Amino acid sequence: MTQRRALDARLRFGANYTPSKDWMHSWLDFTPDDVRRDFAALAELGLDHVRVFPLWTVLQPNRTLIRRTAVEDVRAVVDIAAEFGLDASVDVIQGHLSSFDFVPSWLSTWHDRNMFTDPKALSGQVDLVTTLAGALGDAENFLGLTLGNETNQFSAHTHPSPWPVTIDEAGTWIESLLAAAESAAPGLPHVHSEYDAVWYMDGHGFTPAHASRLGAMTTIHSWIFNGTAQRYGGRSIASDRHAEYLIELSRAFANDLDRPVWLQEVGAPSNCLDESEMPGFLEATLRSALRTENLWGVTWWCSHDVSRELGDFPELEYSLGLIDQNGAAKPIGRRFAELIPELRDRTAAPVRDTAIVVEVDEREVPLSRAALSPGGAVFQAWVDACADGLDPAFVTSLTAGDDAALAARGIRRLIRPDLSASAVDPYGSVNTVVGA
Repeated sequence: MTQRRALDARLRFGANYTPSKDWMHSWLDFTPDDVRRDFAALAELGLDHVRVFPLWTVLQPNRTLIRRTAVEDVRAVVDIAAEFGLDASVDVIQGHLSSFDFVPSWLSTWHDRNMFTDPKALSGQVDLVTTLAGALGDAENFLGLTLGNETNQFSAHTHPSPWPVTIDEAGTWIESLLAAAESAAPGLPHVHSEYDAVWYMDGHGFTPAHASRLGAMTTIHSWIFNGTAQRYGGRSIASDRHAEYLIELSRAFANDLDRPVWLQEVGAPSNCLDESEMPGFLEATLRSALRTENLWGVTWWCSHDVSRELGDFPELEYSLGLIDQNGAAKPIGRRFAELIPELRDRTAAPVRDTAIVVEVDEREVPLSRAALSPGGAVFQAWVDACADGLDPAFVTSLTAGDDAALAARGIRRLIRPDLSASAVDPYGSVNTVVGA
Protein backbone atom coordinates (compact mmCIF):
# COMPACT_ATOMS: atom_id res chain seq x y z
CA MET A 1 0.00 0.00 0.00
CA THR A 2 1.44 3.36 -0.97
CA GLN A 3 1.02 6.22 1.43
CA ARG A 4 -1.00 8.18 -1.08
CA ARG A 5 -3.33 5.24 -1.69
CA ALA A 6 -3.85 4.83 2.06
CA LEU A 7 -4.82 8.45 2.52
CA ASP A 8 -7.00 8.84 -0.56
CA ALA A 9 -9.27 5.98 0.55
CA ARG A 10 -12.19 6.38 2.91
CA LEU A 11 -11.53 5.95 6.61
CA ARG A 12 -11.50 2.38 7.86
CA PHE A 13 -13.35 1.07 10.92
CA GLY A 14 -12.80 -2.37 12.37
CA ALA A 15 -12.36 -4.46 15.49
CA ASN A 16 -9.63 -6.44 17.16
CA TYR A 17 -11.03 -9.97 16.94
CA THR A 18 -11.55 -11.74 20.25
CA PRO A 19 -13.39 -15.01 19.47
CA SER A 20 -16.65 -15.34 21.38
CA LYS A 21 -16.02 -19.02 22.09
CA ASP A 22 -12.92 -19.92 24.15
CA TRP A 23 -11.23 -16.55 23.39
CA MET A 24 -7.79 -17.00 21.73
CA HIS A 25 -7.63 -20.56 23.03
CA SER A 26 -9.98 -21.34 20.15
CA TRP A 27 -6.85 -21.67 17.98
CA LEU A 28 -6.29 -25.00 19.75
CA ASP A 29 -9.59 -26.32 18.38
CA PHE A 30 -10.28 -24.23 15.29
CA THR A 31 -13.95 -24.25 14.27
CA PRO A 32 -14.72 -22.27 11.09
CA ASP A 33 -18.45 -21.95 11.83
CA ASP A 34 -17.71 -20.18 15.12
CA VAL A 35 -15.62 -17.63 13.21
CA ARG A 36 -18.37 -17.20 10.62
CA ARG A 37 -20.89 -16.45 13.35
CA ASP A 38 -18.60 -13.85 14.90
CA PHE A 39 -17.69 -12.18 11.61
CA ALA A 40 -21.33 -12.04 10.53
CA ALA A 41 -22.10 -10.01 13.66
CA LEU A 42 -19.20 -7.64 12.98
CA ALA A 43 -20.19 -7.14 9.36
CA GLU A 44 -23.73 -6.34 10.52
CA LEU A 45 -22.28 -3.43 12.52
CA GLY A 46 -20.79 -2.05 9.31
CA LEU A 47 -17.16 -2.82 10.08
CA ASP A 48 -14.76 -3.31 7.19
CA HIS A 49 -11.81 -5.12 8.77
CA VAL A 50 -10.60 -7.26 11.63
CA ARG A 51 -7.25 -7.69 13.32
CA VAL A 52 -6.52 -11.35 14.03
CA PHE A 53 -4.26 -12.85 16.73
CA PRO A 54 -2.94 -16.40 16.15
CA LEU A 55 -0.92 -17.56 19.14
CA TRP A 56 2.83 -17.93 18.77
CA THR A 57 2.82 -21.05 20.94
CA VAL A 58 0.35 -22.72 18.57
CA LEU A 59 2.11 -21.66 15.38
CA GLN A 60 5.69 -22.41 16.43
CA PRO A 61 5.95 -24.75 19.44
CA ASN A 62 9.58 -25.51 18.58
CA ARG A 63 12.02 -23.10 16.99
CA THR A 64 12.36 -25.29 13.90
CA LEU A 65 8.74 -26.50 13.82
CA ILE A 66 6.13 -24.21 12.26
CA ARG A 67 2.87 -26.15 12.27
CA ARG A 68 1.37 -26.35 8.78
CA THR A 69 -2.16 -26.94 10.06
CA ALA A 70 -1.96 -23.90 12.34
CA VAL A 71 -0.84 -21.70 9.44
CA GLU A 72 -3.70 -23.12 7.35
CA ASP A 73 -6.12 -22.19 10.14
CA VAL A 74 -4.92 -18.59 10.00
CA ARG A 75 -5.43 -18.55 6.24
CA ALA A 76 -8.91 -19.98 6.76
CA VAL A 77 -9.80 -17.11 9.12
CA VAL A 78 -8.60 -14.56 6.54
CA ASP A 79 -10.68 -16.30 3.85
CA ILE A 80 -13.75 -16.38 6.12
CA ALA A 81 -13.34 -12.66 6.70
CA ALA A 82 -13.51 -12.18 2.94
CA GLU A 83 -16.87 -14.01 2.87
CA PHE A 84 -18.29 -11.14 4.93
CA GLY A 85 -16.57 -8.31 3.10
CA LEU A 86 -13.95 -7.88 5.82
CA ASP A 87 -10.26 -7.25 5.27
CA ALA A 88 -7.90 -8.90 7.76
CA SER A 89 -4.69 -7.79 9.42
CA VAL A 90 -2.78 -10.57 11.18
CA ASP A 91 -0.40 -10.39 14.13
CA VAL A 92 2.43 -12.90 14.08
CA ILE A 93 4.78 -12.87 17.12
CA GLN A 94 1.85 -13.29 19.49
CA GLY A 95 3.17 -12.74 22.16
CA HIS A 96 1.02 -10.93 24.71
CA LEU A 97 -2.75 -10.50 25.01
CA SER A 98 -4.93 -9.18 27.82
CA SER A 99 -2.36 -9.81 30.59
CA PHE A 100 -1.36 -13.29 29.35
CA ASP A 101 1.99 -14.04 27.73
CA PHE A 102 2.18 -16.70 25.01
CA VAL A 103 5.88 -17.42 24.80
CA PRO A 104 7.00 -20.76 23.35
CA SER A 105 8.96 -23.07 25.60
CA TRP A 106 12.08 -22.70 23.48
CA LEU A 107 12.42 -19.16 24.87
CA SER A 108 11.70 -19.76 28.55
CA THR A 109 13.00 -21.39 31.74
CA TRP A 110 15.86 -23.80 30.86
CA HIS A 111 15.94 -22.44 27.31
CA ASP A 112 15.73 -18.78 28.26
CA ARG A 113 16.85 -16.58 25.36
CA ASN A 114 16.30 -12.89 24.78
CA MET A 115 13.73 -12.90 21.97
CA PHE A 116 15.04 -9.60 20.64
CA THR A 117 18.80 -10.20 20.63
CA ASP A 118 19.59 -13.92 20.62
CA PRO A 119 20.60 -14.91 17.04
CA LYS A 120 18.79 -18.26 17.14
CA ALA A 121 15.66 -16.69 18.59
CA LEU A 122 15.71 -14.01 15.93
CA SER A 123 16.20 -16.54 13.13
CA GLY A 124 13.22 -18.54 14.39
CA GLN A 125 11.00 -15.47 14.36
CA VAL A 126 12.17 -14.53 10.87
CA ASP A 127 11.21 -18.03 9.71
CA LEU A 128 7.74 -17.69 11.24
CA VAL A 129 7.16 -14.24 9.72
CA THR A 130 8.32 -15.50 6.34
CA THR A 131 6.09 -18.59 6.48
CA LEU A 132 2.95 -16.78 7.62
CA ALA A 133 3.39 -13.87 5.23
CA GLY A 134 3.94 -16.30 2.38
CA ALA A 135 0.77 -18.22 3.23
CA LEU A 136 -1.37 -15.06 3.34
CA GLY A 137 0.20 -12.79 0.75
CA ASP A 138 -2.07 -13.72 -2.15
CA ALA A 139 -5.33 -13.22 -0.23
CA GLU A 140 -6.98 -10.14 -1.71
CA ASN A 141 -8.34 -9.05 1.67
CA PHE A 142 -5.05 -9.47 3.56
CA LEU A 143 -3.92 -6.14 5.04
CA GLY A 144 -0.45 -7.27 6.05
CA LEU A 145 1.25 -8.39 9.24
CA THR A 146 1.67 -6.67 12.57
CA LEU A 147 4.83 -8.09 14.11
CA GLY A 148 3.00 -8.74 17.36
CA ASN A 149 0.81 -7.14 19.97
CA GLU A 150 2.78 -4.72 22.13
CA THR A 151 5.86 -6.93 22.10
CA ASN A 152 7.85 -4.09 23.64
CA GLN A 153 6.30 -5.07 26.99
CA PHE A 154 8.70 -8.04 27.07
CA SER A 155 11.60 -5.58 27.27
CA ALA A 156 10.12 -3.23 29.89
CA HIS A 157 11.61 -3.19 33.37
CA THR A 158 8.07 -3.67 34.74
CA HIS A 159 7.77 -7.13 33.14
CA PRO A 160 8.24 -10.04 35.58
CA SER A 161 10.96 -11.58 33.37
CA PRO A 162 12.22 -8.82 31.09
CA TRP A 163 14.43 -9.21 28.04
CA PRO A 164 16.10 -5.77 28.00
CA VAL A 165 17.19 -4.17 24.74
CA THR A 166 19.13 -1.12 23.68
CA ILE A 167 17.73 1.33 21.17
CA ASP A 168 19.84 -0.21 18.41
CA GLU A 169 18.84 -3.76 19.34
CA ALA A 170 15.14 -2.86 19.32
CA GLY A 171 15.54 -1.25 15.91
CA THR A 172 17.36 -4.29 14.51
CA TRP A 173 14.60 -6.63 15.73
CA ILE A 174 11.86 -4.52 14.14
CA GLU A 175 13.72 -4.03 10.85
CA SER A 176 14.69 -7.70 10.55
CA LEU A 177 11.12 -8.94 10.90
CA LEU A 178 9.65 -6.20 8.71
CA ALA A 179 12.16 -7.10 6.00
CA ALA A 180 11.11 -10.75 6.22
CA ALA A 181 7.45 -9.77 5.89
CA GLU A 182 8.13 -7.55 2.89
CA SER A 183 10.20 -10.24 1.19
CA ALA A 184 7.49 -12.89 1.58
CA ALA A 185 4.46 -10.64 0.95
CA PRO A 186 5.75 -7.56 -0.89
CA GLY A 187 3.88 -4.30 -1.20
CA LEU A 188 1.57 -4.75 1.79
CA PRO A 189 1.40 -2.40 4.81
CA HIS A 190 3.35 -4.47 7.35
CA VAL A 191 3.66 -2.71 10.71
CA HIS A 192 4.75 -3.13 14.31
CA SER A 193 3.01 -2.07 17.52
CA GLU A 194 3.96 -0.92 21.01
CA TYR A 195 2.12 -0.11 24.18
CA ASP A 196 2.58 3.38 25.55
CA ALA A 197 5.90 2.74 27.30
CA VAL A 198 7.38 3.69 23.93
CA TRP A 199 6.13 7.25 24.55
CA TYR A 200 6.09 7.44 28.35
CA MET A 201 8.82 5.24 29.90
CA ASP A 202 12.32 6.66 30.28
CA GLY A 203 15.12 4.26 29.41
CA HIS A 204 12.86 2.07 27.29
CA GLY A 205 14.69 0.57 24.28
CA PHE A 206 11.74 1.03 21.92
CA THR A 207 11.52 4.72 21.07
CA PRO A 208 9.11 7.21 19.48
CA ALA A 209 11.35 7.29 16.41
CA HIS A 210 10.95 3.51 15.98
CA ALA A 211 7.18 3.82 16.28
CA SER A 212 6.93 6.74 13.87
CA ARG A 213 9.40 5.75 11.17
CA LEU A 214 9.61 1.96 10.81
CA GLY A 215 6.92 0.02 8.98
CA ALA A 216 4.31 1.19 6.50
CA MET A 217 2.23 3.02 9.11
CA THR A 218 2.51 4.28 12.66
CA THR A 219 0.29 2.24 14.97
CA ILE A 220 -1.20 3.86 18.06
CA HIS A 221 -2.48 1.95 21.10
CA SER A 222 -4.43 4.28 23.36
CA TRP A 223 -5.64 3.25 26.81
CA ILE A 224 -6.82 5.68 29.48
CA PHE A 225 -6.17 3.29 32.38
CA ASN A 226 -2.51 4.36 32.13
CA GLY A 227 -3.01 7.19 34.64
CA THR A 228 -4.98 9.50 32.33
CA ALA A 229 -8.41 8.63 33.69
CA GLN A 230 -7.12 8.30 37.24
CA ARG A 231 -5.65 11.80 37.18
CA TYR A 232 -8.09 13.69 34.96
CA GLY A 233 -11.30 11.63 34.96
CA GLY A 234 -12.72 9.10 32.53
CA ARG A 235 -14.73 11.64 30.54
CA SER A 236 -12.26 14.53 30.70
CA ILE A 237 -10.58 16.35 27.84
CA ALA A 238 -7.45 14.33 28.58
CA SER A 239 -9.27 11.01 28.33
CA ASP A 240 -11.61 11.82 25.44
CA ARG A 241 -8.67 13.13 23.41
CA HIS A 242 -5.94 10.74 24.57
CA ALA A 243 -5.83 8.90 21.23
CA GLU A 244 -5.59 12.24 19.41
CA TYR A 245 -2.76 13.22 21.75
CA LEU A 246 -0.73 10.11 20.89
CA ILE A 247 -1.42 10.47 17.17
CA GLU A 248 -0.23 14.07 17.19
CA LEU A 249 2.76 13.16 19.37
CA SER A 250 3.77 10.50 16.86
CA ARG A 251 3.78 13.04 14.05
CA ALA A 252 6.51 15.00 15.82
CA PHE A 253 8.89 12.07 15.24
CA ALA A 254 7.85 11.11 11.71
CA ASN A 255 10.24 11.90 8.87
CA ASP A 256 7.44 11.89 6.30
CA LEU A 257 4.59 14.35 6.79
CA ASP A 258 2.33 12.07 4.72
CA ARG A 259 2.99 8.95 6.80
CA PRO A 260 -0.29 7.14 7.56
CA VAL A 261 -1.29 6.59 11.18
CA TRP A 262 -3.46 3.67 12.31
CA LEU A 263 -5.33 3.93 15.61
CA GLN A 264 -4.91 0.19 15.93
CA GLU A 265 -6.12 -0.34 19.46
CA VAL A 266 -8.39 1.73 21.67
CA GLY A 267 -11.14 0.68 24.04
CA ALA A 268 -13.47 1.74 26.84
CA PRO A 269 -12.19 0.14 30.07
CA SER A 270 -14.66 -0.50 32.87
CA ASN A 271 -12.13 0.43 35.55
CA CYS A 272 -12.25 4.00 34.24
CA LEU A 273 -15.76 4.35 32.82
CA ASP A 274 -19.26 3.44 33.90
CA GLU A 275 -21.14 1.34 31.36
CA SER A 276 -23.40 4.31 30.63
CA GLU A 277 -20.35 6.42 29.75
CA MET A 278 -18.83 3.98 27.26
CA PRO A 279 -20.82 4.89 24.12
CA GLY A 280 -20.11 8.58 24.69
CA PHE A 281 -16.42 7.86 25.22
CA LEU A 282 -16.31 5.89 21.99
CA GLU A 283 -17.91 8.74 20.07
CA ALA A 284 -15.65 11.38 21.61
CA THR A 285 -12.57 9.27 20.88
CA LEU A 286 -13.57 8.73 17.27
CA ARG A 287 -14.46 12.34 16.60
CA SER A 288 -11.23 13.67 18.10
CA ALA A 289 -8.99 11.07 16.42
CA LEU A 290 -10.60 11.71 13.04
CA ARG A 291 -9.54 15.36 13.29
CA THR A 292 -5.90 14.33 12.79
CA GLU A 293 -4.13 14.26 9.43
CA ASN A 294 -3.23 11.07 7.59
CA LEU A 295 -5.35 8.75 9.72
CA TRP A 296 -5.82 5.36 8.02
CA GLY A 297 -8.54 4.12 10.33
CA VAL A 298 -9.62 2.95 13.78
CA THR A 299 -9.71 -0.63 15.08
CA TRP A 300 -11.68 -0.91 18.33
CA TRP A 301 -10.70 -3.21 21.18
CA CYS A 302 -12.46 -5.49 20.98
CA SER A 303 -15.04 -7.46 19.03
CA HIS A 304 -16.60 -9.72 21.70
CA ASP A 305 -16.71 -9.82 25.49
CA VAL A 306 -14.54 -12.48 27.13
CA SER A 307 -16.64 -15.29 28.58
CA ARG A 308 -17.00 -15.36 32.37
CA GLU A 309 -16.30 -19.09 32.10
CA LEU A 310 -12.63 -18.18 31.59
CA GLY A 311 -10.76 -17.33 34.75
CA ASP A 312 -8.10 -14.91 35.92
CA PHE A 313 -8.50 -12.10 33.39
CA PRO A 314 -8.29 -8.56 34.72
CA GLU A 315 -11.91 -7.59 35.42
CA LEU A 316 -12.04 -4.96 32.69
CA GLU A 317 -11.25 -7.55 30.00
CA TYR A 318 -14.65 -9.21 30.43
CA SER A 319 -16.56 -6.13 29.23
CA LEU A 320 -14.53 -4.54 26.43
CA GLY A 321 -16.45 -6.07 23.52
CA LEU A 322 -18.72 -4.38 21.03
CA ILE A 323 -20.79 -7.59 21.13
CA ASP A 324 -21.83 -9.58 24.20
CA GLN A 325 -21.54 -13.31 24.83
CA ASN A 326 -25.01 -13.89 23.41
CA GLY A 327 -24.02 -12.37 20.07
CA ALA A 328 -25.98 -9.16 20.57
CA ALA A 329 -24.52 -5.73 19.91
CA LYS A 330 -24.01 -3.82 23.17
CA PRO A 331 -24.86 -0.10 23.47
CA ILE A 332 -21.24 0.75 22.62
CA GLY A 333 -21.42 -1.49 19.54
CA ARG A 334 -24.66 0.09 18.41
CA ARG A 335 -23.17 3.57 18.79
CA PHE A 336 -20.19 2.50 16.69
CA ALA A 337 -22.53 1.20 13.99
CA GLU A 338 -24.54 4.45 14.03
CA LEU A 339 -21.41 6.60 13.64
CA ILE A 340 -19.58 4.70 10.91
CA PRO A 341 -21.67 5.88 7.92
CA GLU A 342 -21.24 9.50 9.01
CA LEU A 343 -17.54 9.29 9.77
CA ARG A 344 -16.19 7.28 6.82
CA ASP A 345 -15.75 10.30 4.57
CA ARG A 346 -12.68 12.33 5.38
CA THR A 347 -13.05 15.94 6.47
CA ALA A 348 -10.42 18.65 6.63
CA ALA A 349 -8.29 18.54 9.76
CA PRO A 350 -8.16 21.72 11.86
CA VAL A 351 -5.28 24.13 11.45
CA ARG A 352 -2.60 23.28 13.98
CA ASP A 353 -0.39 26.36 13.89
CA THR A 354 0.62 26.06 17.57
CA ALA A 355 3.06 23.32 18.51
CA ILE A 356 4.25 22.02 21.86
CA VAL A 357 7.99 21.35 21.88
CA VAL A 358 9.31 17.95 22.98
CA GLU A 359 12.93 18.29 24.08
CA VAL A 360 15.06 15.50 22.59
CA ASP A 361 18.70 14.41 22.58
CA GLU A 362 20.95 13.91 19.56
CA ARG A 363 19.25 10.57 18.80
CA GLU A 364 15.83 12.21 18.98
CA VAL A 365 14.91 10.41 22.18
CA PRO A 366 12.85 12.63 24.53
CA LEU A 367 14.92 13.98 27.39
CA SER A 368 12.01 13.13 29.67
CA ARG A 369 9.46 10.63 28.48
CA ALA A 370 7.83 10.98 31.91
CA ALA A 371 7.04 14.57 30.91
CA LEU A 372 4.99 13.16 28.02
CA SER A 373 3.01 10.87 30.32
CA PRO A 374 -0.25 11.75 32.08
CA GLY A 375 0.38 14.66 34.43
CA GLY A 376 3.79 15.44 32.97
CA ALA A 377 4.66 18.92 31.76
CA VAL A 378 4.18 18.14 28.05
CA PHE A 379 0.95 16.21 28.61
CA GLN A 380 -0.39 19.02 30.82
CA ALA A 381 0.54 21.63 28.21
CA TRP A 382 -1.59 19.69 25.70
CA VAL A 383 -4.55 19.50 28.10
CA ASP A 384 -4.29 23.21 28.90
CA ALA A 385 -4.06 24.17 25.23
CA CYS A 386 -7.11 22.04 24.38
CA ALA A 387 -9.04 23.60 27.26
CA ASP A 388 -8.18 27.03 25.81
CA GLY A 389 -9.73 26.03 22.48
CA LEU A 390 -6.48 25.34 20.62
CA ASP A 391 -5.67 22.30 18.50
CA PRO A 392 -1.98 21.88 19.29
CA ALA A 393 0.56 19.88 17.34
CA PHE A 394 3.94 18.65 18.58
CA VAL A 395 7.47 19.14 17.28
CA THR A 396 10.79 17.97 18.62
CA SER A 397 13.32 20.52 19.79
CA LEU A 398 15.36 19.75 16.65
CA THR A 399 12.43 20.69 14.42
CA ALA A 400 11.72 23.73 16.56
CA GLY A 401 15.07 25.15 15.48
CA ASP A 402 14.39 24.56 11.77
CA ASP A 403 12.33 27.41 10.29
CA ALA A 404 11.76 25.54 7.01
CA ALA A 405 10.44 22.47 8.82
CA LEU A 406 8.10 24.59 10.90
CA ALA A 407 6.85 26.37 7.80
CA ALA A 408 6.21 23.05 6.06
CA ARG A 409 3.82 22.15 8.85
CA GLY A 410 2.29 25.62 9.06
CA ILE A 411 3.48 26.15 12.63
CA ARG A 412 3.68 29.77 13.76
CA ARG A 413 3.80 29.55 17.56
CA LEU A 414 5.73 27.31 19.94
CA ILE A 415 4.92 26.30 23.52
CA ARG A 416 7.95 25.15 25.50
CA PRO A 417 6.89 23.30 28.67
CA ASP A 418 9.16 23.53 31.69
CA LEU A 419 10.29 19.94 32.20
CA SER A 420 11.19 20.68 35.80
CA ALA A 421 7.50 21.34 36.42
CA SER A 422 6.47 17.74 35.76
CA ALA A 423 4.54 16.58 38.80
CA VAL A 424 4.73 12.86 38.08
CA ASP A 425 7.09 10.09 39.01
CA PRO A 426 8.99 8.32 36.22
CA TYR A 427 6.42 6.37 34.25
CA GLY A 428 6.32 2.74 35.31
CA SER A 429 2.99 1.49 34.07
CA VAL A 430 2.46 -2.03 32.91
CA ASN A 431 0.16 -2.44 29.94
CA THR A 432 -2.46 -4.25 31.99
CA VAL A 433 -3.08 -4.71 35.71
CA VAL A 434 -3.72 -8.12 37.21
CA GLY A 435 -5.63 -8.23 40.50
CA ALA A 436 -5.19 -10.64 43.35
